[in-house]
Amino acid sequence: MSSIENKRTEVHRNLSSVLANYIAGIALSTCALSTTLAFANDDAIRADESNAVTKHYFQSEDIFNLEYVSEARVSPNGEHVVYVRRSNDIMTDSTRSNLWLASVDGKYHRPLLSSKKSYYSPRWSPDGSRLAYLSNEEGKPQLYIRWMDTGQTALVTNVTSSLGNITWSPDGKHIAFTMSVDAKEKPLSVNMPKKPKGAKWSPSFEYITKARYQADGRGVLEPAYTHIFVVPADGGTARQLTSGNYHHSGTLSFSPDSSTIYFSANRSDNWEYEPVEADIYTVNMRGDITQITNFKGLEASPVVSPDGKHVAYARRSDEKVMYKNSYLYVMNADGSEHKNLTEKIDNTVSNFQWKDNKHIYFQQSVRGLAQVDLVSLSGKVKSVAKGLGGTTLGRPYVFGTFHAHDNVVAYTKGRTDRPADLYIKTSKEKQLTALNEDVFGHKILGEVKEITYTSSIDGETIQGWYILPPDYDSSKQYPLILEIHGGPNLAYGPVFTAELQRMAAEGYIVFYDNHRGSTGYGERFALLLQGKYSSKYDFADHMSGVDALIEKGIVDPNRLFITGGSAGGIASAYAIGLTDRFKAAVVAKPVINWLSKVLTADSGLYQIPFQFPGKPWENVEHYWQRSPLSLVGNVTTPTMLITGVEDKRTPMSETEQFYQALKLQKVETVLVKVPESSHGIAAKPSRMIGKVENILAWFKKYDPSLAPGKQDVKN
Repeated sequence: MSSIENKRTEVHRNLSSVLANYIAGIALSTCALSTTLAFANDDAIRADESNAVTKHYFQSEDIFNLEYVSEARVSPNGEHVVYVRRSNDIMTDSTRSNLWLASVDGKYHRPLLSSKKSYYSPRWSPDGSRLAYLSNEEGKPQLYIRWMDTGQTALVTNVTSSLGNITWSPDGKHIAFTMSVDAKEKPLSVNMPKKPKGAKWSPSFEYITKARYQADGRGVLEPAYTHIFVVPADGGTARQLTSGNYHHSGTLSFSPDSSTIYFSANRSDNWEYEPVEADIYTVNMRGDITQITNFKGLEASPVVSPDGKHVAYARRSDEKVMYKNSYLYVMNADGSEHKNLTEKIDNTVSNFQWKDNKHIYFQQSVRGLAQVDLVSLSGKVKSVAKGLGGTTLGRPYVFGTFHAHDNVVAYTKGRTDRPADLYIKTSKEKQLTALNEDVFGHKILGEVKEITYTSSIDGETIQGWYILPPDYDSSKQYPLILEIHGGPNLAYGPVFTAELQRMAAEGYIVFYDNHRGSTGYGERFALLLQGKYSSKYDFADHMSGVDALIEKGIVDPNRLFITGGSAGGIASAYAIGLTDRFKAAVVAKPVINWLSKVLTADSGLYQIPFQFPGKPWENVEHYWQRSPLSLVGNVTTPTMLITGVEDKRTPMSETEQFYQALKLQKVETVLVKVPESSHGIAAKPSRMIGKVENILAWFKKYDPSLAPGKQDVKN
């Protein structure tokens, strides 16, 4: 007997009891009561069954239970991998990082440092006996050492600024790191009267003198510069090696004799205006700095070979365009004889690690997924591991990482239905963790399917993906959400996405594509949007994909919705100025007016020379043509706007301009401000939930099939 029949039998028994108690003298009332109860219980049965099915779909509260691997480090003996395990805390609405240890043979997997505090950036000592890491265990992040044989730990630093790029010296005696140092610059000498004792005056004035004076997530920047420090591995005073009012950040690499550190910096007095300019330098333990490279453009991420004879590094030209490939170069340790090892690879490469003195591991993204490759000094390339990703929970960006030692490669890899787990590759691939089976083992997620199509504007081939609703029924047509990625020089891929799976769980087909300008398809493709973002070209890429899905017969053409964040917010705002096909739009953290954006955001110093033909006041027409505000007179689509109050990348003033313009046009709109949030409005678990649930609520409000008397969303 089915569950509904069992429940109906129970209901009938209850109704019989009720009728028996009331049979005398009130037959008419009893009949009315029994009819009401029967209908109420049938409704309750249907609701219970609906809830039971819904619980098997991905729910917003499931986001708090997600975990993923964000970084892995292979031990020097190649037998263990320490990794960063990130999990969400529902009580503090935060994500914390703990360290876990797994054996390469897969025989054990255990916590190493696990608590409500965060532990991250693990680095093995050269002999593998100790592990350096960063933690906020005692308040501000500090550097710690753990002895692996005894589990004893020691606090190594007691600094007031955040540390980064921690690197062991080959002899194991020192650890180098980078840290911000206050410059204590005062632009004026102002004579103010002495404040009387106990007086309460307004806060002192703030002075801004730098061209780059703000940064998203940090606000207005105090005068400070990033420098390189060393500290004894046994503890002691950290000593600053670099000097000058320049930033010395990024990868650090010691020479084999531990006497010299290679690093990248722009030590030009014009550094603020040169965002794609840096050279390779060395600094010795006395603080003597020597310049090694002097090419136009960016030389960065130096890594010294085990024998100290060569240095691998990344190089990008300084051509004033929005995207250029970064290549893997090798030079002699003294800066002579430079060779491009990846000139035949038409993508940016990164994360260089020497396997031995003749081979280098590196990473690249290709058509929606990241991969690890190996190149010899002669330039011969072979693939090592594919499918890296799954380290961004919200949207399906192509982000993943790896670490290698000799023949052991550890990396982050997920699936379309799982965030990143820990994988290793020796002779064959092996999965070492399964962190989310407790969440997804009993869930039905939307199936992710690939689609390739041609853009209607010029026949360019575009790759995309669409997520089907759970329990998809091929006999039905579904509403569609077009979700556009940011960048625009970034890419989505077939990896796990909490936000888009939530949309699919509510009965939508969710479509996303790597439109022209996306990375992983070569430099030509990435530059197709040079001077054209946003425009009718990327718009055509999106709409051609929507039409391709409609032609498949799976999408209801009368129930189309659009959303996107950052550069995707620009594209979605631009799109509703070109078409009224979408029933509703959600525009997240957009640029609305390029004339104002580049002069108020933290990224203008790069965007003005590299993305535009010149300064805004000299090219008003071009900036205006690229601005969604230029098309606002065409907009009729009900539009939600959502942006972080503290956003410095796409400032709130951009969103407010569009909101006011839409109101003047009497377009149905709402402005959602995310308090205390910068550009990453989904950085906290509850904010991710709030973002996607607001989007779903807005689309539901304007779904024509959900009007009173209409059918349910899945019909």
